[in-house]
Amino acid sequence: MADRDFDLLPLLDYIEPSSVTYQEWVDVGMALKYEGYSAADWDLWSQSDSRYKEGECFKKWDSFQREGLGSITGATITQMAKERGWTPKGNSNGPSHELDWDSTIGDYKIVDKNWVESQEIREPFHWEPGRELLRYLETLFESTDYVGYVTETYPIETDKGVIYKPTAGAYDRTAGELIQALQNAGNDIGAVFGDPKEEAGAWIRFNPVDGKGVKNDNVTEFRYALVESDSMELGKQYALFKELELPIAALVHSGKKSLHAIVKVDARDYQEYRKRVDYIYNICKKNGLDIDTQNRNPSRLSRMPGVTRAGRKQFLIDTNIGKANYEEWYQWIEDLNDDLPDPETLAEEWDNLPELAPELIKGVLRQGHKMLIAGPSKAGKSFALIELSIAIAEGQKWIDWDCEQGRVLYVNLELDRPSALHRFKDVYNAMGIAPNNIKNIDIWNLRGKTVPMDKLAPKLIRRSLKKNYQAVIIDPIYKVLTGDENSADQMAHFTNQFDKVATELGCSVIYCHHHSKGSQGGKKSMDRASGSGVFARDPDALIDLVELELTDELIKMRTNKATAKVYQEALQEQALDYYQQHVSLDDLESRAEMQKHFEKAISDILVKKPYLDKIQEVKRATETSTGWRVEGTLREFAKFAPVNMWFSYPVHSVDQSGVLADIQLEDSTNGKNSPWKKNFEKKKSPENRKQDRSEKIETAMSSLNDGINPVSLDDLVGYFSTEEKAVSEKTIRRWLKDSGRYEVKNKQVCEIITEGQGTGTDKIE
Repeated sequence: MADRDFDLLPLLDYIEPSSVTYQEWVDVGMALKYEGYSAADWDLWSQSDSRYKEGECFKKWDSFQREGLGSITGATITQMAKERGWTPKGNSNGPSHELDWDSTIGDYKIVDKNWVESQEIREPFHWEPGRELLRYLETLFESTDYVGYVTETYPIETDKGVIYKPTAGAYDRTAGELIQALQNAGNDIGAVFGDPKEEAGAWIRFNPVDGKGVKNDNVTEFRYALVESDSMELGKQYALFKELELPIAALVHSGKKSLHAIVKVDARDYQEYRKRVDYIYNICKKNGLDIDTQNRNPSRLSRMPGVTRAGRKQFLIDTNIGKANYEEWYQWIEDLNDDLPDPETLAEEWDNLPELAPELIKGVLRQGHKMLIAGPSKAGKSFALIELSIAIAEGQKWIDWDCEQGRVLYVNLELDRPSALHRFKDVYNAMGIAPNNIKNIDIWNLRGKTVPMDKLAPKLIRRSLKKNYQAVIIDPIYKVLTGDENSADQMAHFTNQFDKVATELGCSVIYCHHHSKGSQGGKKSMDRASGSGVFARDPDALIDLVELELTDELIKMRTNKATAKVYQEALQEQALDYYQQHVSLDDLESRAEMQKHFEKAISDILVKKPYLDKIQEVKRATETSTGWRVEGTLREFAKFAPVNMWFSYPVHSVDQSGVLADIQLEDSTNGKNSPWKKNFEKKKSPENRKQDRSEKIETAMSSLNDGINPVSLDDLVGYFSTEEKAVSEKTIRRWLKDSGRYEVKNKQVCEIITEGQGTGTDKIE
């Protein structure tokens, strides 16, 4: 049996059965058999071809003899997959495959077979074959299960002599019928099952079938798998089975050099069966149990206890060994290998507290933590992330905060490569920062090559392990979003990928997300991001951008001031004497006065032209600039005062003039209703007010729901109450009732299930 560390089945996804020739199709089957796979694996892959004929794979499979396979091995499949686009990932020692974050990763070595002592297997002295087989049937089957068994064989001539192969056997009697017949027959098993050939012994199928056949398709429940080794000393096999605490329903001596462990799998379907059996086999292999990997298929035959084989007993060693079931065993294995730290006693650490992670963005974000930038589409979030990349690389200020210098990986998912590179250079120039440390910025251009975040995370980690990045910036996340963004549990799985990147690389993970639809001014900063409230609660720092409504008067005033500044620069550079003698401080504030001075002092059109061009650029920039308010929710630091800034393509700049500070956010006056808002609300119809309350309830539920604990009535009361005004429980109950979607049961808020959705009342998910 080939030693198989590399799973070939994922490579079959690259080989379309309908595109291969007959010989290539046969080669795939031969390669799978050589590498220890089952006919069911070949059959499942072949089913998508219109030429597929049921049962053909299994007939062909039996004709493949290992000694006749020659050069047809797993490498055949590997080469076919390469020719169709598969690229091997890994080191030069051989092929490897990429695990996703749900895959089992780790050593998982529980025992060392070199230090496991062989355990004695006692052959029954007073053997009662009928009672032994009866116990086997009662352990594995329900009374109504159809049982497949084989006592008839056919001979095959080989180089080593004649060997006997099992026929399809019988499969039309239930376990109850067989048990009753055995009870009447005593120890005469042949009277019930037929007399087996002495040289061959007998077999039995450990999973129930449908009474119509013995293929995988005839298996009705995927309860058990066969674990067998024929290359180890029997006592050592027995000891390893026990040390691994495999959930063995029945352990049978084969009558020769192997033990047959019927292991509890209890899978819901064939796909889960395959996954669980692969997991069991991998754990066995990692712990030195050299098992026969051809025994995967659920309709497999195993040795029947209670008969003899060439003079040796096939007997039942024991039943119900190890863990009670697969789930318990799986959890035990995972717990032994979870790499989680043990709980700590606070008293032991009190006088020797660990160092806090250094601040990457002063007063906002620590290294190794996560940050989300949320805002609408016009906020220039991507530019803000590029500005942040540059600020960290150069050790400069970003918006209003100093940054620690370090290396940055910018994961570009949206722009083509030339556009991304040009944008970085444009932002560098607009920020007025010299590119002294551009070696600190790596750009990973993945437009058109993106994969979901749970697949991207391990690829990102592998490429970054030796780079010593202080920050990984992912822009934008909608390109790698997995699941429904309104689902708390699916978004929790999605955001967990950022934790894995941050933990494995020891760097900050920074990303951006868009606002939900509608006005944002009346919402708290953590409620504005679209989708589940998980987005707002997950990051250690949330930076939120809300657009300010600029008046025509403010835009005109800012444009005049900017153009006046250009005239001032021109006079200082081209007519300094005139400037010092004729320009007053009041003139500096007036565009019209500065323009007069400019026209009067500078007459040469060639000298004037660069300044006139610059004035046009300044006018365009100021007239198209947008105003923004930056608010935040921080886990590690005190809340910062809102920062007002301008976005003039392609950069943001803090508003030094203070004109933006006086602009109130739409639907918001710092938590208090202004007179104009009160008057406006008085004019609203009852239906409109009811609709407003429903929208507030929806926003609150999205924010508070973490996908684990139900939202309580007290949660909503606390959410809507402020220092200035408390909202009563009675009011919240009325709002919930008006929404038509929620009700309160036992102080917990539940979604009302309408007819057709299901029965009962479900907790909100």
